[in-house]
This record gives sequence, structure tokens and C-alpha cells, in this order.
Amino acid sequence: MPSEALLTGIAIERMIDIRRQLHRYPELSNEEYETTRRIRGWLEEARVRVKDYPLATGLIAEVGGIQEGPVIALRADIDALPIQEKSGLPFASLNPGKMHACGHDFHTAALIGVAFALKKQESRLKGTVRLIFQPAEEKAKGAKLVIDSGALEGVQAIFGMHNKPDLPVGTIGIKEGPLMAAADGFLVKVEGKGSHAAVPEAGNDPIVTAAHLVTALQSVVSRNVSSLSSAVISVTKLHSGESWNVIPDQALLEGTIRTFDDGVRLQVLKRFGQVVDGVAAAFGTTASIRWIEGPPPVNNDAALAKLGLAAAADTGYQAITPNPSPAGEDFAVYQREIPGLFLFIGTAGTQEWHHPAFDLDERALPVSISYFTRLAELALDYYSTGGGASL
Repeated sequence: MPSEALLTGIAIERMIDIRRQLHRYPELSNEEYETTRRIRGWLEEARVRVKDYPLATGLIAEVGGIQEGPVIALRADIDALPIQEKSGLPFASLNPGKMHACGHDFHTAALIGVAFALKKQESRLKGTVRLIFQPAEEKAKGAKLVIDSGALEGVQAIFGMHNKPDLPVGTIGIKEGPLMAAADGFLVKVEGKGSHAAVPEAGNDPIVTAAHLVTALQSVVSRNVSSLSSAVISVTKLHSGESWNVIPDQALLEGTIRTFDDGVRLQVLKRFGQVVDGVAAAFGTTASIRWIEGPPPVNNDAALAKLGLAAAADTGYQAITPNPSPAGEDFAVYQREIPGLFLFIGTAGTQEWHHPAFDLDERALPVSISYFTRLAELALDYYSTGGGASL
């Protein structure tokens, strides 16, 4: 079985260098052309098969297939965020206003390392491991692009990970069921009637409506969602007016809704609309909602979670049951198609995701590589027996 000691054969120092190169040259969603070129070069150098799928950015590769058997997939996201880096790292971003502030450079380097490790034992693999280097996760569009390309066809299960700054290195967060939230956005436009600020009775003030909406929308969760369930509504942007003495015609509210259950998600969206319509009508205004549909909840398959625990035991890492994260992740889109398992890898960071000073402990790279190499082996064993291998 793989271990960190055995993985020195694939030069962990090289994987760290790859991660730092990716970190130095971040690219935003659907702009990852140079990132894709670099990944292709590293894979081809190791004679890993790069497949021909119709993706503008990102790529698909495969290891195995010498022995006939099942196909399982491992996925890493490759895009960065529109953030100006303030980490002070010697390999900090050289692309102004762009940063790997969510650790996708780490995910990509880890999957490249897994590809290298699996390639060294390719003849022993009981099937094929498809490696998905996915674009545009931050826009929650990349998983659908991969699926539309046909790259998920024939795949029986998919596995992915996210670094977790608040977990120590050597810790694997494994949880069946909900792990990350559905992440929907909204834009509410309130239409009123403008007037002079000194004569508010001559119009219908959309700002008053908007202010009441900010408060009233909180009742959607507090009075419609069970205390045993979970949901969040946050209004994050409120804009109206251009002058201190003019009541405007319009007000705009933007924000996000996070839920972990499809039923709760539908209930919250429905009640949200009712509250918006009711409050707007009460103040003589009208309102419209534009939904920005995000990914559904990450919902881990129970059998695959057991595989994840077995891989942790085999590699000697500590498996814990993590708290669910209210952040969104478009890995969930794959889970609507096939069974999937999404994991947290402890990286002992000092800052949370999306912070301009985000960084992580690179000692987590060999942990990720050895863990996912073993997990891929176990998954192929499991599916080569029709899902009947002991867990």
C-alpha cells in the first residue's frame, strides 16, 4: 500500500514546486489556458494519457486500463479567485488581482502527484482511474462543462477533496450525507415611485421597502425551517438612490441562501418569494426576484464514505467526522449523476478560504497523494467485484 515513505519515489519536492508554480500564475474561471497547458505538460512528461474531450480549459487524463475493469474518477479544480494576494509568500501571485486564495493550486498539484503514483503501478490497477482537472469551480459552472463534454460517461464513482485550514495536517474529514451547502444567490429589485425627500407622501419609497425586507427575510429561516435543520439567508448588498434629497424609484438587494437539504432549499426559496411579494405590496411598491442558481448540496454516498475510512486506516491518517461547511462546491453536480465522495484534507492554515493572505501547510501534499492513491485502489477493487468487496 502507498505511504509517504514510498511516495518519495515520485519526488514530493517536485509536487511542491508544481504547486508553487501554479500559485504564482493563477487564472480565473474559464481563463485557465496557461494552467491547462502546464498540467498537460507535467502529465505527458510522466506518460500519463491525456484524453481528447471538448473542453476549452481544464483537461481529462487516465491511468490504468491495462486490466479490464471499472472506471472511477478523481477530480481537482484548477481556477483562482479575483483577489489581490497579500500573503507575502516568495511564490506569491504575479498576476495582479488574481490569487489561488482557495487552494485549488494545492488540489491540482495533489492530483498530479496521484497520477504519477498510479502510473508507477499501472499494471496492477483493476480498471481505470479518470483524472478530471476541472475549470470554473468558483463560478459553479465547471462540473456541468465536464459532464457535457462526456467525461463522466462510463464512470461508476467520483472522488474529490478540499483543503481545510482548520484541520491539522494528517487529518482526513470524512462524512456521509450532507457536507457542503447549496449556494444560491438572489437579486431583488424593488420598484417604487420617486419624489422629493421632503415630500415622501408624493411617492412610494423603495428604500423603506428594502429596509423592511432585510429584516423580514430573516423570518424565513427562524420561523419556517426546523431547528433540527439548517439554512442561512444573508443580504450582502443594498443600493438605492444617488442624491441626499431625492427619494429614488428603485432599490436593489443582493445576497445568498445556503441550505443542506433539497426539501429545505425549495421551502426557503418559496417562502422567500412570498415574503418579498408581501412586504413590497404592503408599502405600495412592487418587487421582482432574479435567482442565481448555485450548486446543490454536496451529499456523500454512504458506501463510498466507508471506502474513505478504509483508505485512511490503510494509510495511517486520522479520520474525523467534520462539521458541514456552509460554503458551496460544484462537486455536488457530479453527485447528481453518479455516487460521489467529497473529503476535507487538513492543511493547518492560518486564514480561511478566500482570504488575501491565505496559505496552507505543504506537508499536506504527500498526505493527499498517498491517501487518494490508496482510495483509488480500494474503489477499483470495490467496483471490480460489483460493489461487493468487504468494507
